[in-house]
Amino acid sequence: SGNDISALPYNPASVCFVEKSQLFSSVSTYLAGTKHYTMAYGRKVTPSDFIGVHIFVFDSGDIPEATEILGLTGKQFQFQGLAARFTYGRQMTDRLNLGSTFKVYRESTTSNDLTMMGLAFDIGSNFKTGIYDLILGMSITNFGPESKYTGDGLDVGLEGSEDEQKKTESHPMPLTFRVGLEKEVINNSQYQLTVTADAINPLDYSLFGSMAAEFSYQDLGFIRAGYQIGHSTAGLSLGAGVAFNSFTLDLAYANYGILENTVQFGLGYKF
Repeated sequence: SGNDISALPYNPASVCFVEKSQLFSSVSTYLAGTKHYTMAYGRKVTPSDFIGVHIFVFDSGDIPEATEILGLTGKQFQFQGLAARFTYGRQMTDRLNLGSTFKVYRESTTSNDLTMMGLAFDIGSNFKTGIYDLILGMSITNFGPESKYTGDGLDVGLEGSEDEQKKTESHPMPLTFRVGLEKEVINNSQYQLTVTADAINPLDYSLFGSMAAEFSYQDLGFIRAGYQIGHSTAGLSLGAGVAFNSFTLDLAYANYGILENTVQFGLGYKF
């Protein structure tokens, strides 16, 4: 049900909801002391064509270094991830939006002795069904070749020897299929209430779902709630937002059970 540039990682067709131009940035305190950050820009370039860029950065924070022989070494290192998305969307009709994303990703340690890079594609759509005002969203994300880690961190034997390295297996991207429905239950000059339901089927995880609702007052204040169904740790999420003079400010909280809680702040600007 994403309807702006912030939803590009889930459905590329979301770029088609950008009215003129939009900027978005967020910071999240994530699981196990990690953090991630996003920056995004979307623009309507013609009455039916849209483009978007979305940058995602993951930071693990300090991790104690250990080796097979010495155990803990007393040193610290960090694991970092980057994903850069480039999206094109098109409004095919007044009811159908299509979008596609090309993305480059990289994972590495701070010393760059272990790195992995790859390419992937996403496709998605939004369709106004005309049945009880339901909107149908679908996407398939992470099409792409397999990747594997390389680098000096895999060296064994003599220091600097490139002939002997531990072997790492190639692994596929987590191909994920999403399908969801959205419906405005209440829509008048004062209040709007929207409900959604999604089914998510990742290649590396079992099928799970989510349900959510957003209540808004005069498109100025927003209250949101959601719940993950069939997920091993994720459960309840809550959120709130305000919109003022083309700016939007959002706050979200999600409970991950034994992995504790996460908090996300988002700031947007439409112009």
